[in-house]
Amino acid sequence: MPQTLSASDMVTPGSLSPPTTEPTDGEQAGQPLLDGAPSSASLETLIQHLVPTADYYPEKAYIFTFLLSSRLFIEPRELLARVCHLCIEQQQLDKPVLDKARVRKFGPKLLQLLAEWTETFPRDFQEESTIGHLKDVVGRIAPCDEAYRKRMHQLLQALHQKLAALRQGPEGLVSADKPISYRTKPPASIHRELLGVCSDPYTLAQQLTHVELERLRHIGPEEFVQAFVNKDPLASTKPCFSDKTSHLEAYVKWFNRLCYLVATEICMPAKKKQRAQVIEFFIDVARECFNIGNFNSLMWAGSGLDPVSRLKKTWAKVKTAKFFILEHQMDPTGNFCNYRTALRGAAHRSLTAHSSREKIVIPFFSLLIKDIYFLNEGCANRLPNGHVNFEKFLELAKQVGEFITWKQVECPFEQDPSITHYLSTAPIFSEDGLYLASYESESPENQTEKERWKSLRSSILGKT
Repeated sequence: MPQTLSASDMVTPGSLSPPTTEPTDGEQAGQPLLDGAPSSASLETLIQHLVPTADYYPEKAYIFTFLLSSRLFIEPRELLARVCHLCIEQQQLDKPVLDKARVRKFGPKLLQLLAEWTETFPRDFQEESTIGHLKDVVGRIAPCDEAYRKRMHQLLQALHQKLAALRQGPEGLVSADKPISYRTKPPASIHRELLGVCSDPYTLAQQLTHVELERLRHIGPEEFVQAFVNKDPLASTKPCFSDKTSHLEAYVKWFNRLCYLVATEICMPAKKKQRAQVIEFFIDVARECFNIGNFNSLMWAGSGLDPVSRLKKTWAKVKTAKFFILEHQMDPTGNFCNYRTALRGAAHRSLTAHSSREKIVIPFFSLLIKDIYFLNEGCANRLPNGHVNFEKFLELAKQVGEFITWKQVECPFEQDPSITHYLSTAPIFSEDGLYLASYESESPENQTEKERWKSLRSSILGKT
């Protein structure tokens, strides 16, 4: 059925050692939190390891992992305030006379941390108070080198552009998720079929990939954490944040819409020969999506929509050899073993790609969400001693980080507005409308189907 929300080495490790901190129960002072370091630590220790000094800068993998997972325990704006406070305190930036030599070693590291944070998690800086923290801490080091103020201006400019782009995206994407729904077959004179807009499977696969990448681009890495957030038992009675998964949910709605759009196109023709041709067309589209590396768009075929699967007379006319190959890739046996093998192959191709087309990897999103869900449910966020289970979040960051790399690939295919507009806005059957169209195409076979058909005819068509 369509998806619902319910159910790689990122960097080269740095050579610098983290700053020493006072050990807490079960921790070793000064031990790195990557490369064989403790699998858990107190939140205070983890925050300290994020803070750069004149002689230390955290590994990039650590920065991403902690910024991704820390929102389960502390709001991003509060984390930023604490990081800035520690920087001011440790570097004595509140003193009337600064140690310029030390600040000149510390300043570039601070700006680098802020650049990585704003680039990867721009939504953490939507509130004016967070911008105030940035300006305050950089303003304290600016007297030592005016280049710091210029770099800060560039950083804020890039941040504002990124936030503006993210704000522009959702309106168009969300509005397209609520198209007109057919309750019954419309007159042929007003209905446009997809094959009339695009009859070439490869072209349609390219345009589906274009839509997928455009929608994926708006999903922030933090949404994967926030989708399954549970209240921190050591925190207050309120969750750390409100629901902030709109882009992730919009993407799930897109897949559900694609499943219903394909089913609508299949059930619309009056003759079974035409319906079989439409099925074969979409099988060819799915095969082209597979070759491109767009696994999400091909999974409509495995969505198992009953109104389509029950059309036995129609399927009897389909050349099933090609569909069997597709079924093999979508086989859920062994936790989708075949698909996961194909995904690993596509991921390897992407890493060694010589062209942008070879870089495309769009995973089956429902399974990605499921994997992250079970990782979250299967491991505690905190250990019995109150330490953060950092080992869990390293694995989470690995999965999310890989996805972030894939979603940043520029689509190599030129957009065809007529096709992408149809995909996003063409009317689709409601669930009841889809069943009614299916029963009208091929009569009910058993008493249960007959009763449902009668009920739908009565409620939708006003017939008995």
